[in-house]
Amino acid sequence: MASSYGEDASKGALRNGYSALQLRMSPSHRSRVDRDVLLHAKVLKEIRTAPLLLAYFPSREEIDDRPLIREALNAGRKVALPRHIDGDVSLEYRLVESLDGLLPGACGADEPDPRTCPVVGEDQMADAVCLVPGLVFDARGYRIGYGAGYYDNFLKTFHGLKIGLVRALQVSGNPLPIDEHDEPVDLLVSDSAVWQCRREED
Repeated sequence: MASSYGEDASKGALRNGYSALQLRMSPSHRSRVDRDVLLHAKVLKEIRTAPLLLAYFPSREEIDDRPLIREALNAGRKVALPRHIDGDVSLEYRLVESLDGLLPGACGADEPDPRTCPVVGEDQMADAVCLVPGLVFDARGYRIGYGAGYYDNFLKTFHGLKIGLVRALQVSGNPLPIDEHDEPVDLLVSDSAVWQCRREED
């Protein structure tokens, strides 16, 4: 969907506009669109074969990736979910064996229990694929989330494959405004297509 906001729109305006746009989707329409996103994601080799999947627990308008999590766990692959680090604007990923036993998190999403879920080691991150939610993405892979900066701070140090899960209506036809700390994803998986993100330095 081409953004009607233009390149000079602020992140706040884009955040409010795309959040409202998604809230106007009917539950049945949202369900159909998200099902198609997951169908594309499930056949993507990078997701299907990743030895470690860094997923997220959906909250607010985010695409529900729990079917991907369950499929990976049933196949015997490792899955980790993010936990907000107290006193820091960053994430740590902890291994989970199921979606049971999660705890309410600081930002509305359930998180792994730090008492029972070990932190993913740096050596394990090398072969990981990270699923990244967002409110709006552009063709370069840049995104606007909810403004806290947790994902950007984590992605700055993550060198594996970064995949954005996105509804087609969340893809801006115009480049998004970006700041120095913003980190793009490598691939976008939507209900209509899967494509490699292209940036000026590519």
